[in-house]
Amino acid sequence: MSKKGLNLLNNDARFISYDLLATLVLVADQNGRVIYANSAFEDVMEVPRRIIEGSSILDLFVEKAFFENALRGALKNEFAAFRFDANVKRFAKDDVPVHVILVPVDKTNEILIELLPLDKQNKIEKEERILDQAQANKDLIRNLAHEIKNPLGGIRGAAQLLEMEIDSRELNEYTQVIIREADRLQALVDRLLAPHRKPHIAAPVNIHEICERVRSLILAEFPKGLQVVRDYDTSIPEFMGDMEQLIQAVLNLVHNAAQALHIQIAQGLGKIILRSRIARQVTFGKQVNRLALELHVIDNGPGIPESIKDRLFYPLVSGRDGGSGLGLNLAQTFIQQHSGVIECESEPGKTDFMILIPLP
Repeated sequence: MSKKGLNLLNNDARFISYDLLATLVLVADQNGRVIYANSAFEDVMEVPRRIIEGSSILDLFVEKAFFENALRGALKNEFAAFRFDANVKRFAKDDVPVHVILVPVDKTNEILIELLPLDKQNKIEKEERILDQAQANKDLIRNLAHEIKNPLGGIRGAAQLLEMEIDSRELNEYTQVIIREADRLQALVDRLLAPHRKPHIAAPVNIHEICERVRSLILAEFPKGLQVVRDYDTSIPEFMGDMEQLIQAVLNLVHNAAQALHIQIAQGLGKIILRSRIARQVTFGKQVNRLALELHVIDNGPGIPESIKDRLFYPLVSGRDGGSGLGLNLAQTFIQQHSGVIECESEPGKTDFMILIPLP
């Protein structure tokens, strides 16, 4: 075998793990020549890596002069990692805007270049915000609920004692109002605390069995004017999960969708699609997952109001008159207990809630 062929073989052995990443990765030598491009970069460029490898790294980017200075700084060890935004050239297609992380590799005089397409970078940042927001909500709810419960019990007890001392029927009606409203607030507090109290019970679950249970419940509640369409990938394997929590999470999403379709249902045009797929090399929850369940709940309703899109999973936020604003928050909590996340895209005529859960 030639020396060049041996070097390429060694490179494959050293860099093969980069092919498992969803992010784009290049490795350049000290002369700025690409010695490795991973499969994700190959997919985005839509050209074989054998064409990319051996070319000048500068020829791949629109900002050639800026990139040249960054490479020079890397080789001189002027920084441990350098970040900037740039545009990758694609043959006969639009450039791809990316966030570049450029890292010099010790001892080898090579440079590792990680590229995050900006839409993906924005998605990762959004997911991190959702996770941080969920934790903050959880802490707030727990603390607020406990602060409410103690005085609420005192108010109810005082109303009961007062009722025992009053002979007037008219005045007793007032104490009954106090007691009923205290009970109503107690029930709300219990609902807020419920997902944090209930233990997570894991067992093998089938996502389509869950979907069928939810579908039956929704069609029983909305027997006319609503079509619930199955679009399943039956190859999705079972995974470890809490059956009751997952049913509740999916039911909350589907029930919200059905309630948003009240006009369409009245016209006989209501439609909800339950679509399951396998996602590969998908990043969520701050890590890359080799396989993940992707479950969509899609409706043909009016869409989510712009005023609440950014606060959709906050507790007590609802786009519907009379709504408690707890359904989506509870669904997100249950899915996060399965190391997953719920994402949403909405426009008039189509709202798509997507559940992502890692698969073994």
